[in-house]
Amino acid sequence: QARLTESGGGTVQSGGSLRLSCIASGLTYSRGSMGWFRQVPGKEREGVAAISKDGNTNYAESVKGRFTISRDNAEMAVFLQMNSLKPDDTAMYYCAANPFGHWAYLSRTQYADWGQGTQVTVSS
Repeated sequence: QARLTESGGGTVQSGGSLRLSCIASGLTYSRGSMGWFRQVPGKEREGVAAISKDGNTNYAESVKGRFTISRDNAEMAVFLQMNSLKPDDTAMYYCAANPFGHWAYLSRTQYADWGQGTQVTVSS
């Protein structure tokens, strides 16, 4: 059974930083695509950052230059370093995986495996 477990969320002041982690188990995620998404109540889940099996990355315009996605294939983990956080970054953040994907997809339709989410709150 595939499983993704996120951690690292919390409350931080505007301008601060957080590092999210996602540990994968149950499938060989080291060969696929992984991504981070976020969702606020009443809105659709949106892609924030994604990384391909080869390490290519893709970011939403709103986070470019502030967020960095990385992966550790040996540990089957993906990370999201978030700097210069803004109140608009407040959301539930989800890790997603596509074990058979090739690219750094930002579309949620490309992912079938999801974590339970970790809350990020940025106060002004």
